[in-house]
Amino acid sequence: MNKVHIYPAIQAVLAAVLFGISTPLAKVLLGNTEPVTLAAFLYLGSGIGLALLEAFKQVGKKPIKSEAPLTGKDIPWLIGAIAFGGILAPIISMVSLNRTPASTASLLLNFEGVATALIALLVFKENIGKRVGIAIALITLSSIILSWDFSKSWGVSLGAMGVILACICWGIDNNLTRNISSKSPYIIVAFKGIGAGGFSLCLSLALGNPFPDLKIVLLAMLLGFFSYGLSIVLFVLAMRNLGSARTSAYFGAAPFIGALLSFIIYKSLPGAMFIIAFPLMITGAILLLKDTHEHPHKHEPVRHEHKHTHDDGHHHHPHEEIPDFMHISHSHMHEHAALTHTHPHTPDINHRHSH
Repeated sequence: MNKVHIYPAIQAVLAAVLFGISTPLAKVLLGNTEPVTLAAFLYLGSGIGLALLEAFKQVGKKPIKSEAPLTGKDIPWLIGAIAFGGILAPIISMVSLNRTPASTASLLLNFEGVATALIALLVFKENIGKRVGIAIALITLSSIILSWDFSKSWGVSLGAMGVILACICWGIDNNLTRNISSKSPYIIVAFKGIGAGGFSLCLSLALGNPFPDLKIVLLAMLLGFFSYGLSIVLFVLAMRNLGSARTSAYFGAAPFIGALLSFIIYKSLPGAMFIIAFPLMITGAILLLKDTHEHPHKHEPVRHEHKHTHDDGHHHHPHEEIPDFMHISHSHMHEHAALTHTHPHTPDINHRHSH
């Protein structure tokens, strides 16, 4: 692996750990509140928590801007991400959890990486090689195995299919968020959390769902802050450098973490379908992680704003108002001249060219 991408890979894995614990812990909370209500407080916890964290970061901050702000062009992408990833996905996921064992639901969440990769390939033309294609096939097969219910005549578990549908919504969200990943992730997640959580809470009240105890509300918001808030921030930061498909590949560790925690919490043994599907998903995740990509490529002239340093091989512009530092991260509007070169790369902010 390119050393430049080790840090974003760690960010993606940490995001996976935080998100992985959400499914079994959310299932515990579902015993005390309605699915839509729980989804609302999970996202409100992420949004409010990140907004407070961003406000705290601004106290005594140096005048050098470190993150690019959202602009009017970013709003449609943000609204789409809120609709699919912040409203539809968590509500479908919480409803499906009532019909699906937590361990199975946790492992099925790996389909989010498949959905993200396919949407990135088909819609946004992100490069995906043969190795990634085989990995997608293995993960898809394991998801089908986990979704099949042999105890019923139709054979399909509606709960498992619901989790997969939620993963597709999150896959859409991931690709929409990729288009604004150069902007401040704290602001993005704050807007997503408060917007999605507020909508879901209004929907819950309209449905006449009872308001949960204060203890449940606080626990849900705390879980949401870590598993939806900080997790998504780390995911967005990793996506800047790895692209949506590869970041989702590292994020594939989340279902296994969730499944392991489920076995510990509920003291249950994995079923036959879980045992068959587990090695298939492990193999698919390993293939995704080993994917490499290098070829001569051309950078078109572009003017944009995002967080950067001057030692990454793509930013050599001078500064008039601040020193031309190499290693200090900063953000401002800057231009890139046309450039053609060869080096190992991923579909990061500077390498979203067509193939």
